[in-house]
Amino acid sequence: MPVGTSSAALNLAAALEPGHLELAGKPLHVHLPEDVRARVARCREFVLAVSGSGRAVYGVTTGFGPLVEFAGRADGAGQSDNTIIHHIVGHGELMPPAVARAAVLARLFSLAQGRSGVSEHVVEALIAVLGTEFAPAVPRLGSVGASGDLQPLAYVAHALRGNGNAYFRGQLMPAADALGKAGLRTLELDGRDALALVNGISVTAAALGLAVAQANRARRIAELLSALMTDVLGCGTEFTSAGLLAAFGHPDVAETGAAIRTWLAGSTPSGERPLQEAYSIRCTPQLIGACRTSVRHAEEVVRRDLNGVSDNPLFFPETEEVVHGGNFFGQPSAFAADQLGVALVQLGNLAERQLDLLVDPHRTSGLPPMLSPVPGQHHALQGVQLCTTATVAAMRRAAMPASVQSLPTNLHNQDVVPFGTQAAFTALDQAGLLRYLHAGLALGLRQAVHVGARRPRAPRLAEVFDRIAGEVPPIVEDRPLDVALGRVADLLDEIVSEVEGV
Repeated sequence: MPVGTSSAALNLAAALEPGHLELAGKPLHVHLPEDVRARVARCREFVLAVSGSGRAVYGVTTGFGPLVEFAGRADGAGQSDNTIIHHIVGHGELMPPAVARAAVLARLFSLAQGRSGVSEHVVEALIAVLGTEFAPAVPRLGSVGASGDLQPLAYVAHALRGNGNAYFRGQLMPAADALGKAGLRTLELDGRDALALVNGISVTAAALGLAVAQANRARRIAELLSALMTDVLGCGTEFTSAGLLAAFGHPDVAETGAAIRTWLAGSTPSGERPLQEAYSIRCTPQLIGACRTSVRHAEEVVRRDLNGVSDNPLFFPETEEVVHGGNFFGQPSAFAADQLGVALVQLGNLAERQLDLLVDPHRTSGLPPMLSPVPGQHHALQGVQLCTTATVAAMRRAAMPASVQSLPTNLHNQDVVPFGTQAAFTALDQAGLLRYLHAGLALGLRQAVHVGARRPRAPRLAEVFDRIAGEVPPIVEDRPLDVALGRVADLLDEIVSEVEGV
């Protein structure tokens, strides 16, 4: 029996959402309805009939890529080896187990559409894997995102066959050992099974979907922290005016303003601030609202990827067609991931500027420099701000679009490529770095109240402040803050997940 079953569940007949990908980090039950099983079986029967008829089918009777003009290996097991083994050349750091498992989930949903011609036992095997704590060990570098994520998905298939390495309960070990500990059998594949496993953009979709899920939390955290900063400093709130923002003409900006107003309900300005605040306060609806638009676009694109079919060729038993094409070319997700990454960097710029304002006594109505209770003897937020600056610089350097870096490869078979996999992983990295920036800002707001800023007047913000203060004591004397920043980042994710409607 597979080891480690979870209460979380998904149905293969339902739509796969970006947020569902996060469920794959732990054991996940996926239900296989009979109608889905039937369409997978019907497509498989059609593939077997076609391949037995002498008709040329890419990857079934042929070699791969530019070697398509040559015959493949005659036996199914040999053709499976042909597909997978020459792609086991990836390098770079291993992707986190949760990302690899999210890719398995994304690939499962594509195969379950019944257009790839895989064996039923392949679908059942992926379902079994997701029900355990097994994860393939997959290097991040190797895919150009053009003929799908060939190399990373080849590592998935390689591990499921008991080769290479894998994780079980977070521990890296030989894949055969991990399968045994998880109670899983090694997966047997023929050529079509193997090609269907590797010839899609499921790693790209998984990384982008996970980035979108975190980005949705991040822009809501930006709304929350901007409101908290407005309240703690006693700023005026007319920059959130419904009429003002409606006149701007961008619905997401108006929605962001409404969210900030909701957080600020019950707050009153101190009357001691400038008539017009710095842009890092006054223009937050416009900035965060624009990011909201970019996140929403990326979410729409990745949702289509997660619920479409990325493979080649596709099989249509109802019309007896085998269609060769390019449904593995990840250009939509590449563009979306690049734009999402840019939006996340701008949210990072905002958080860095807000923290800079907060530690500057000339712009906080007299709070001590670096929010230190005893400047000079203790430095409070000084180290946090330095690391924040370094983090923003790293995010900016990584913001170069990957989707326009096309390089011809594969004997010019892949003469134009989208690099969506790299774009998606960059967006996921940016989302992770942004969590640190938001945690640093939250820590600064907590410390600002300790050294003389007012406690939030808005009831909802006061509750949030108390939760942050309960997690992190004030800085009375300098101490390491790295662990505290991680706890605050987790807490902010938790808070905005609880208030979905805000």
